[in-house]
This record gives sequence, structure tokens and C-alpha cells, in this order.
Amino acid sequence: MTLHVTSPAFKANAHEALSDEALQRALTNVEKGFIGKRKKVADKLPEFEALRDSARDIKNHTLAHLDLYLEAYEAKVTAAGGHVHFAPTAADASKIVLDICRRVGAKVVTKGKSMISEEIDLNTHIEAAGMAAVETDLGEYIIQLRGETPSHIIAPAVHLNRDQVEADFRRVHTDLPDDRDLQAPESLLAEARGVLRKRFLAADVGITGANFLVAETGTSIIVTNEGNGDLTQTLPKVHIVLASLEKLVPTLDDVSQMLRVLARSATGQEMSVYTTFSTGPRRPDDVDGPGEYHVVLLDNGRSSMLGGEFQDMLRCIRCGACMNHCPVYHAVGGHAYGWVYPGPMGAVLSPSLIGVDKAGHLPNASTFCGRCESVCPVRIPLPKLMRHWREREFERNLSPAPVRYGLKAWGFFARRPALYRLATRAAMTTLSLLGRNKGRFAKLPLAGGWTAYRDFPAPEGKTFQARWKAQQDKRA
Repeated sequence: MTLHVTSPAFKANAHEALSDEALQRALTNVEKGFIGKRKKVADKLPEFEALRDSARDIKNHTLAHLDLYLEAYEAKVTAAGGHVHFAPTAADASKIVLDICRRVGAKVVTKGKSMISEEIDLNTHIEAAGMAAVETDLGEYIIQLRGETPSHIIAPAVHLNRDQVEADFRRVHTDLPDDRDLQAPESLLAEARGVLRKRFLAADVGITGANFLVAETGTSIIVTNEGNGDLTQTLPKVHIVLASLEKLVPTLDDVSQMLRVLARSATGQEMSVYTTFSTGPRRPDDVDGPGEYHVVLLDNGRSSMLGGEFQDMLRCIRCGACMNHCPVYHAVGGHAYGWVYPGPMGAVLSPSLIGVDKAGHLPNASTFCGRCESVCPVRIPLPKLMRHWREREFERNLSPAPVRYGLKAWGFFARRPALYRLATRAAMTTLSLLGRNKGRFAKLPLAGGWTAYRDFPAPEGKTFQARWKAQQDKRA
């Protein structure tokens, strides 16, 4: 699929996704694999809703005092022997990482799963500098072989089926026997493990993301279900943590509460298989660990969200629950969104980071059913924030002309109740008469977006307002 980071491209991407049979087959695993598991583990924990409130409050407090916690975090990392680098832009972050890699003469760079590295397109920069960038998360490794980007923030290859992965392994792993059996998922996992083991041992620099950064101790935390994250940060001589500013939390006690909602919301687990705490480089009595420890803190537009309408989005802990429950994501997958962050969270975050002119269509890719907000572990009001972006898009005349004129016409009538009632009554009567034979319309002026895919039911009687008034009059 060819993707473009422009607002109008979402419709083209979505149409292509809907006609992709392999993708549609793979997307059934999202609804089956995540929703029921989350509900089961949440129902088993009586205090789950209270923990969601607490997680929201922790993040709000941190964002309200982010400058102080950034200073405290930097001081603790430095005291532990590490280094903190502040990157205002994506280009700054890539330059900082490349400078570290060049200084130590790196040839192979292993990477754990990191959406920030996707945001700054780090692999492209590393490879352009003559170094090999190796994704070690299984899903990320698979899509790297395919030259694709993640379609989900916690399950990067959820858009693929087993047979597609097998074909890619046979295409790329040409040094292995042609007659090997790759029918079982376990055999695919074993093959990837064998290939990646050599890369772990050859790596000069390991790069990970961070689920949380702890101001109290200067600790970075990754939460994974594979051992690749630990190998990425302990075997190479240099460990680089890539994280955005809002990943900070004040204390280890706060992290313990955040972890209780993270895995339950993301994968339906009580806890992920690995929860790894890293604080500084290897100490003299440590048996392993990197000789250097660097944290690159990316802003890239986030500080401009502080104190504004979209600050709530900075609470996001990247669990993926919103897209796991989103009917639009279930239909088109993550690549249709055209950039790094898909689903409802991407519909809010992407316009914040790259501009409503490029991502303005994403907030419109919502049924506003509210499922995303109902499952968010930090209670981000995603539908409200998408409405704010719709308003911005409209105000800047970025919406399609028919939409703008249609809303203006509706607004004219809506501000004049008597005229609105008269117009809707006339429209209802006319449509009812025209459609009385078939009870539906296969084509209807100004409704082509609907009738291109489904019939438009003919009205059967009075308007809702007229029925409501008649009911109230009877009660009186």
C-alpha cells in the first residue's frame, strides 16, 4: 500500500484498505484478540476504574509541573552516570543519536520497539550514515523486512497473516534450507530468534523507547512481551533511550499504578512478560550492561500542546486500547491513517504534531461512538478532542467545500427554530411522498457519499420534533 501524509489521502488509503482481502482477514484478529481479554482482566480487578482515575491524575499533575520534573529527572540521570539530551525537533533527535553512534564507531545498531524512532524516521538516517539498523521486536522485524511502517502501536504487524510472514522469511532468509517447515507460528518465531541472535551479539549501540521515565530515580522503563528489549539495552556498549517529554512520571509509586492499567488496557494481561527498569550505565559491580547510557528527550511540538485544548492528549501511555476498540480502525487498519500514530489517538495527536493541514481528515474518521474514551486507561476525552480539530479544520477552510457550505446552511436554519421546523417538515413530507413506493432511495441529491454504498431509507412519517411535541401535548 502506498501511503501519503496528507489529509485528503486518508479516503484513498481507506478505500484501498477496504478492498484488500488479506488485510481484512488480518484485521479480524484485532477485535477478537484484544477486546475480550481487556474486559476479562479489568472485570477481575475491582479497583480498575479507581486506578484509571489515579492514572489520569498522576499524568495531569506531571504535565502541570513538567518543567520541574524534567529538571529533577535530568539531575538523577546525570548523578547515575548517564546523559540527557534535549531535542526540540525530530531532526535534532536524529542528529544526537547519529553523533553518539559515530563517536563510538558503531556499525550495527539494534532497536527495541519505539514509536518515537518511527516519528523521527530514525532508521532512514542510520542507514544513510552507513550503519545497519536492526529491528529486534518480532513485529517490527517483520515489517522492516517488508519495508513497511507499523500499523498498530503495540502490534506493528497486526495487518499481516501467517502465510505472508512465511513468504517474507523465505524471501529474505536465503541462507536457510528451502525445505524447512514454517507452518506453525512457533517455527516462525524460532527462525527470527536465530537470525536476530547474531545481530544482538554484533551490535555496538542499542536503542529502546521508554514507556515511562521516573523523575525520582532517573529510571527508564520498557514494558514488553519479548526478551529483545533487555538484550538491546544490556549487550551493546551504548544504550540510547528515545522518549518524548510526556513519558515522565514523578515517582516509582506512581509507576506502579500506571503499570497496573497499562498491560490490562493494551494486551489484556495483568502484567507484561518483561518490565525492565534501567538507571544509568553499568556500575563496577554489575555483571552486564552498557558502558554509556543516553536519554534523548524529544519535544517535536509537544510543549506547544501544554496549557491548550489538546493537553489531555499528552496523558496517553500508548496502550493502543482506543484503536483496539475503534470500529473505523477495525475496518481500515493503521496504515490508512498515513502517519506514525493510527486510530483515535492518532486522529488527535497527528494534527497536533504535523498540522491540521496534513492530518485534518483523521478527526473525521470517527463514528463518535465513544468506545475509545470508555476504555482509555487515563480517560482522555478523545471524541471531544477530535471535535476540536474538526472545528479548527472548518475555521481554516480546510474542509471540502460541500461540507463547509452544508454546515453553513444547516447553521442558518438551526439558529432560526421556526424556520428549521418548517424546512425539515417540508423535506420530510417531500421525501416521504417520493419514496413511498419503494420505501428507499438508491440515489439522492447531496447524499452521494451515502447512496454510493447503501440505500437511503425514505421517511415514514413526521419529524422527530413534531412527534416529540405531540407526545408532550398528550401528557399535558
